Amino acid sequence: MSDISKSYFDLGYMDTLANKDNFLTRLDPRAKLITSLIFILTVVSFKKYTLLAFIPFFIYPISVIAIARIPLGYILKKVLLVAPFALLVGIFNPLVDKQIFLYIGSIGISGGWISFLSILIRFFLTVLTAMLLVAVTGFNNICEALLQLGVPRPFVTQLMFFYRYLFVLTDEAQRMERARALRSFKTGALPYNIFISFMGQLLLRTLDRAERIYRAMCCRGFNGHVPKVRTIKSSWRDYVFVLGWSSVFMTFRSFNLPLILGDFFKGLFL
Repeated sequence: MSDISKSYFDLGYMDTLANKDNFLTRLDPRAKLITSLIFILTVVSFKKYTLLAFIPFFIYPISVIAIARIPLGYILKKVLLVAPFALLVGIFNPLVDKQIFLYIGSIGISGGWISFLSILIRFFLTVLTAMLLVAVTGFNNICEALLQLGVPRPFVTQLMFFYRYLFVLTDEAQRMERARALRSFKTGALPYNIFISFMGQLLLRTLDRAERIYRAMCCRGFNGHVPKVRTIKSSWRDYVFVLGWSSVFMTFRSFNLPLILGDFFKGLFL
């Protein structure tokens, strides 16, 4: 809990990145959202034993990071933060699928390990792309793009509030941790019994503050609709961006480029 203050400011850093002025931040949020969805659907459509075919797909997130000048260390830490979920999904594959899939020298690699690595690569690519979408678009603009694409308004409003109330939760946790440190002169990890009580109090305080925020919004005329931040307009750059990257993704999906290039260079030297 000692890093709550740091995590608080870190939580909103993606919105700060989205306010930078570059080619990607100026694009229509719908174009970036559609491109990211096509990328994710293409990546997850591969068979479970696929590994080499994922290599060309790293071109897209690397290009986004380079063009938008996103700190690589920051975005990788965010991806690794949720990595345990992918580990839990695939960790049992080597125990279930023990049939030998390939040999590296004299060492046999089972299909379970191959599928486990495939899950990790899919997870890394999809989560990284989702994080980059927020970093170059901003969460509010993503929600507005979802509305423009026909997603039901109640779902989008709940999604926006869920994101915003993360700040409320973190703010309350920061206040409680600061109060505990001032009263006990300790800033280390909480003991287990105190941690359980801390989390219960945090939940109650967050719900209470969220209720006060909602009442304040209603007093100011909130009727379930969040006003637009800005008008979304499309240009030819947006269409080129979507069609260009979609064509690249479909090419990567249709042809195993690493295998094709490997066979080509093998034929040249053998």
